[in-house]
Amino acid sequence: MENEHTLDWLIALVENAKSINTEEAKKNAVASVATSLVESLMHNAASTEPSTELKLFGKGIPASPGAATGVVCFSSDSVLDATDEGKKVILVCHETSPADEIGMRMAEGIVTVRGGMASHAAVVARGWGIPAVVGVSDLEISETEIKIGENRLEEGAYISLDGSTGEVFSGEMKLRESSEEIPELKILLDWADEIRSEHIKVRANSDTREDTERALSFGAEGIGLCRTEHMFMGDRLPLIQRFILAGEESEEEKESLNELMNAQRLDLSEVISAMAPNPVTVRLLDAPLHEFLGEETPDEWLEHNPMLGTRGVRLAILREQLYRMQTRALIGAISDVREMGKKPNVDIMVPLVSEVSELDLVRSWIEEEVASVEEELRPSIGTMIETPRAAITAEQIAKSADFFSFGTNDLTQLVFGFSRDDIESRVIGMYVNEGILSANPFETLDVLGVGDVIKQAISKGRKANPGLEIGVCGEHGGDPTSIQFLFQAGVNYISCSPFRIPIARLAAAQAVLSSSN
Repeated sequence: MENEHTLDWLIALVENAKSINTEEAKKNAVASVATSLVESLMHNAASTEPSTELKLFGKGIPASPGAATGVVCFSSDSVLDATDEGKKVILVCHETSPADEIGMRMAEGIVTVRGGMASHAAVVARGWGIPAVVGVSDLEISETEIKIGENRLEEGAYISLDGSTGEVFSGEMKLRESSEEIPELKILLDWADEIRSEHIKVRANSDTREDTERALSFGAEGIGLCRTEHMFMGDRLPLIQRFILAGEESEEEKESLNELMNAQRLDLSEVISAMAPNPVTVRLLDAPLHEFLGEETPDEWLEHNPMLGTRGVRLAILREQLYRMQTRALIGAISDVREMGKKPNVDIMVPLVSEVSELDLVRSWIEEEVASVEEELRPSIGTMIETPRAAITAEQIAKSADFFSFGTNDLTQLVFGFSRDDIESRVIGMYVNEGILSANPFETLDVLGVGDVIKQAISKGRKANPGLEIGVCGEHGGDPTSIQFLFQAGVNYISCSPFRIPIARLAAAQAVLSSSN
């Protein structure tokens, strides 16, 4: 249903259901609220007040909801300089990389020329609740200005964006601020939890203490995806670069691994302790080389298509000590959390597996490293299902995996043959407008194609391993339409960005109610 209702309507709805005080009244209230209303209450939005100064500048893909306004900055360094001067800033660039994340976190909003719903800028922005518009393909950026056609803006000029519509404006937008504490919304979501809790769990994608605490405040029941590569962004990026570029079994490799392990242990301890005793699924490093090495990539590491190249389990098999180091860091974190008087609850997830032998090999390394851990605290070991071959051979892989988690961003990319970084800004919008596609498959799960692959993989996996736990940790885990399908497909939990947790809680309850009608 369209979001035609308001906060006042929500308050009245909940108060009425409270006064009736029956399970049926609560269910009816949960079923009546559009998830779009919940989303609108959680983010700043464009004011309905007219503004003569505001002019449409361009349009792209609405990648992260909410509205923002600030001065244009073209780099993370410029963002930091401007924020030090007390200015609100919009980062405008061709695309973002891990090296930009310090500046991204400080920005009010983000606009990129390239990218789509599953690009680096989009995923990071949603995780942090920062409004973003990506894939503004006709936007040109020079050293001093941005332009679309005859419209020009110099660096330092005011720009505004609406991450819910994909619109970018010149001028300073008036904002309607989000409602931080809404008791009636909390009551409604508690009712939603009562409906869905025995059927499907809602976890968060989180890799910092701050995001974990935010996820908990939004009602997360664990972490379904802790991206360990995100712990080496910003000023830590040289650590992972040094490891990748070091010679195998060299002194430099040993030194860089030790530095990485110490940093990783600290970060993992903070995340696991904040979420304890709820489960935390730690994904071992998945580092597309172009994101981590950038323009400094040496010839021997250059790849024509790095998203399909040496990343995930492939890099680990080339450099065995990488995942061994991460496992040792995790063991240390488990010990640290235990010493805090808390109970760690950890799973280890191996990324980008396509062949069961890959998982078998890496699993043998992990089991060697965790042999000293008390059995009750020993992590289970599973894998992401994000390649078509992994889905096709799920029956074999399930014999070596304690759980599956579907990485729907990569799975969508590979099933369609679409580049998640490039295709959305040029092709997908036109395909949707022309009716070739009913929706952007990176935003709403493609049920007939990707969805069928998921269903078949679940069936094959549970045939070989009946107790196999199934999760989804792509951004589809926060999309209401996708959640409806995923619940019917038999997943045990969905995992999404912290700011999408309330939406997922409501959507999951509505999926349960729909299935019982």
